[in-house]
Amino acid sequence: MSSPHPALFPDLAAGVERPALRFGERGLTYAELGAAAGALAARLCRGGRVAVWATPSMETAVAVVAALLAGAPAVPLNPKAGGRELEHVVQDSAPVAVLAEPGARLPDALAELDRIDIDVRTNPPLPAPPPPPEPDPESAAFVVYTSGTTGPPKGAVLPRRALASTLDALAEAWQWTADDILVHGLPLFHVHGLILGVLGPLRRGGEVRHLGRFSTAGVTRELSAGATMLFGVPTMYHRIAEALPGDRALAKALSGARVLVSGSAALPVHDHDRITAATGCRVIERYGLTETLINTSVRADAEPRPGSVGVPLRGVELRIVDEAGGPTAAPDEVGEIQVRGPNLFTGYLNRPEATAAAFTADGWFRTGDMAVRDPDGYVRIVGRRATDLIKSGGYKIGAGEIENALLDHPGVREAAVTGEPDPDLGERVVAWVVPYDPERPPGAAELANHVADRLAPHKRPRAVRYLTELPATTWARSSSGRSRRAAEGQSARTPPPPNPLPAETNRGAGVPWNR
Repeated sequence: MSSPHPALFPDLAAGVERPALRFGERGLTYAELGAAAGALAARLCRGGRVAVWATPSMETAVAVVAALLAGAPAVPLNPKAGGRELEHVVQDSAPVAVLAEPGARLPDALAELDRIDIDVRTNPPLPAPPPPPEPDPESAAFVVYTSGTTGPPKGAVLPRRALASTLDALAEAWQWTADDILVHGLPLFHVHGLILGVLGPLRRGGEVRHLGRFSTAGVTRELSAGATMLFGVPTMYHRIAEALPGDRALAKALSGARVLVSGSAALPVHDHDRITAATGCRVIERYGLTETLINTSVRADAEPRPGSVGVPLRGVELRIVDEAGGPTAAPDEVGEIQVRGPNLFTGYLNRPEATAAAFTADGWFRTGDMAVRDPDGYVRIVGRRATDLIKSGGYKIGAGEIENALLDHPGVREAAVTGEPDPDLGERVVAWVVPYDPERPPGAAELANHVADRLAPHKRPRAVRYLTELPATTWARSSSGRSRRAAEGQSARTPPPPNPLPAETNRGAGVPWNR
């Protein structure tokens, strides 16, 4: 049965015998991927959401492609998320099943869901079922949960037209073709690693080689073996910059890459300069959100400019507005970024009020990001309107949910969370804690593990600093749930530390934990 809508992955529909996916020693051609994903898609109900246990594996990629073929919105689940997060996501999104690689141990939060194991056998090959009709471009492709600054994560509903629009606009900006081979080691439960890093190559008819876990040795190996593009977050590029002086093979491999792309947070100028000096290549930065996918990017054929996220992609309208909502008066005046275009999500699942609040009356999405626009149109991000969003290691982390997790600890009376500069992570999470017993406060490692068990490892505090009280006018979340955060123009990222506990009680605080 033919479809009036163009296929999201034309080469998959055609069943061509060209490499599509590689995870370590395992690989699938487009024909093999179409067969495996098509067989799984036949088991899924169109329109019924499915959770995907998004490990960095071949199975995750096959599961997501199968859901897209079936027209079943995929809900990627972070395998390192804590039980409370998973319970919230499952209750909010109400998936009909969870897709997982065989043998994967799933947490109790998923116990009530029907489990479907993902079969990627290629020997003997699975029979390829006829492709189902392409769903409507406005239908949901994903529900991706975002970390907010307060409250539980919200599910952003991403339609198929947003995927196609963004990936095609990036192909134009980066001159991305079927001849490109992308390498990365990004997680597969968010936009960067999954939509850009897996679906992007499949949309183009090219290949993705996933490292499983990022390493400079893996980058060297794949770029030396024909890969042309590298995606990463600033933490990864920082580690590359640190390794380059003593690793000539890495420098040679990077110098042969066509495009190096960094996203999810700003890449420090120092790392830009070190990579360029060692390889002759500049790193391209781009800017986007879960709700908008990608808004701007430095183009592959344009001047790379450290500190800039480039110009709006084709089809994306972008404006910078002042506090009154009007256009900023001068090109270099700071204002909030607002965007409009086919790249936008359709709303927050089950959150009509939050959806309405996210848009202006004339349909512009309020990003909450503050920026300036250079006279030639290049955009530079300068901060967040919501100042308690921490960007660490490529993740966007809400201070509020970490504070709430800390307050669940029986030894914590009050807690506040901030970000502070970190040369590797960009920012690290710092907890300011008022213990119930100042003489015997809970240990820093104990609190870090407490948060990691409830949320996710990357959200744990990297440093814990003990206080006798929090500033009443700017910080405090009490164990009763009473909020006293009334910053009134003060930065929530830099709370004053009044009345610290004696130094001997504070000993050991500030030590970063193993990542």
